[in-house]
Amino acid sequence: MSEVEAQPGALLPLPGSVQAAADEDALTEALREVYDPELGMSVVDLGLVYEARVEDGTASVRMTLTSMGCPAGPQLMQEVEEAACGVPGVEEAQVELVWSPAWNPTMMSEDAKLELGYL
Repeated sequence: MSEVEAQPGALLPLPGSVQAAADEDALTEALREVYDPELGMSVVDLGLVYEARVEDGTASVRMTLTSMGCPAGPQLMQEVEEAACGVPGVEEAQVELVWSPAWNPTMMSEDAKLELGYL
């Protein structure tokens, strides 16, 4: 798979069937319900979710945190896993915490930037 740069607040599109795309859309919507407790915004809108896909009943999520020392990290990862497992057709979830690329405010959606005063 070639490297593609994501737009702020957007997830990378992945190749696959129409059903896989629908599953991934459902996964993304479920992840929008997970809020960072310190910032009060969705992990998707904050740009913390780098990749979300569903394949053969397994949801795979690659995500980061706003900082390595984020005290809410374990809680956020647990909530992402629970949200992913709540998507119809998902039997298990794998959440991978990554640090590259490092998160920065430019990764947020326009709405999140506006709400947090970055615009």
